Amino acid sequence: MLPKLEYEDSFVKVAGLVGGEEYVKVARALLNNIDSTDEEIASATGLKINKVRRILYDLYDKSLISAVRVRDPKRDWYVYRWRVQPDQVEVFLNSIKQKLLNRLKTKLEYETSHQFYHCGSPTCPKRTFEEAVDYMFICPECGNPLRPFDNREVIEALNWKIKQLEEELKTPTKAKKIEIRPEET
Repeated sequence: MLPKLEYEDSFVKVAGLVGGEEYVKVARALLNNIDSTDEEIASATGLKINKVRRILYDLYDKSLISAVRVRDPKRDWYVYRWRVQPDQVEVFLNSIKQKLLNRLKTKLEYETSHQFYHCGSPTCPKRTFEEAVDYMFICPECGNPLRPFDNREVIEALNWKIKQLEEELKTPTKAKKIEIRPEET
């Protein structure tokens, strides 16, 4: 029998980002026991079967794992055997990065196409020129005058992060390959 390993590869990290420590336990159990059932995973992790199933369905919905329905010869009913899809981890991460990139570009467009005003109070939000006119250049929260706000630092930060994400999406990363071997009996 193969030794149980504590994987810290991209699949485990993504599982942790998706759902936290319980997802990490399930991810490690899946990597340590190929084609395992939800009951075997629950036994290996110490989590309740309903929690394990919820996690498995969530990972399945994100295409990070796959399932095969097989007949259990002991009980004569169907069970699902779960398996990691290591090639889908990078696809999942790239889709998250692309969504973030799109949001940042939208935010950059908003920041560059508006003139902002602020009262100087850290608890008050900045206002667009149109909002400032509506409030007659007086902050509705604190009553201080609204003055032009220089958002060049925000624009620089957005440009820097957008460039970084575009480079990451352009250059494929060398993901650590997960070797999946059937258990020896």
